[in-house]
Amino acid sequence: MSDTFTIAVIGAGGKMGMRVSNNLAKTDHTVFYVENSPAGRERTLDAGRELTEAADAVADADIVVFAVPDLALQSVTGELVPLMKDGSIALTLDPAAAYAGLLTKRPEVTQAVAHPCHPSIFLQRTTPEEYADTFGGIAAPQDAIAAIESDDAGQAAIVEATVRAIYAPVVDVHWVTVKQLAQLEPTLVETIACMVGALLKESLDEAVGTMGVPEAAARSILLGHTQVALANGLRGDNPFSDACLIAMDYGRESIIKEDWKKVFRDEELDGNLARMLHLDKIER
Repeated sequence: MSDTFTIAVIGAGGKMGMRVSNNLAKTDHTVFYVENSPAGRERTLDAGRELTEAADAVADADIVVFAVPDLALQSVTGELVPLMKDGSIALTLDPAAAYAGLLTKRPEVTQAVAHPCHPSIFLQRTTPEEYADTFGGIAAPQDAIAAIESDDAGQAAIVEATVRAIYAPVVDVHWVTVKQLAQLEPTLVETIACMVGALLKESLDEAVGTMGVPEAAARSILLGHTQVALANGLRGDNPFSDACLIAMDYGRESIIKEDWKKVFRDEELDGNLARMLHLDKIER
């Protein structure tokens, strides 16, 4: 595989598209930037990048990065995948539409998905830039998860090189199936982890607004104990105290449904994605 290849970014002026484009602009790859919305086109031009018509960009690309919202992927891939050259790769940045079967496919075009892990809460940051980069793709190292529907090692290498470029700096790229990636995102990290993060914020608001605890005090004890909870729970850094274990049992009994692990079942994943993608159902 050549060290450089041609990449087309669809949606180059959007939220994720700008992040992707900012990193690709630092590489030696040939990159075509495609954007339809007036605001996105203006952002792309303001960043000093030239715009290319979609049909021209995908016709020459070795890999096409679809940096567009999930709800737009069905129509966008329907328009552009038929125009992609044989042997090229269609890379989406979220598994929902791919797992739901909404993407247009051709035998001559390989489908791949890659999603950032975001910098770990346990990352050993050393610079102010790394501390400020909580999302990833700027200064703080992160891992990425990728899936590809091909056994071609050369195509996998192109996907990995692209993933390392668009999510840079990347430590490891972990390979899974499209279904496994969908089980991770949304089930593990959005349905559970992000929900818990939002629940912590609601709990903080309740302590301050209803109980009348000074916000600075409530925020300080919550942020510190959240780190301890995650370090103890996920890494086993220290054992929880006996009293804490009793309080944790009360919290589980009062807040968590006994059958909560059902969210990992296939039918629950299908239903969750159908809601996310505004579908009546996902047919297999």
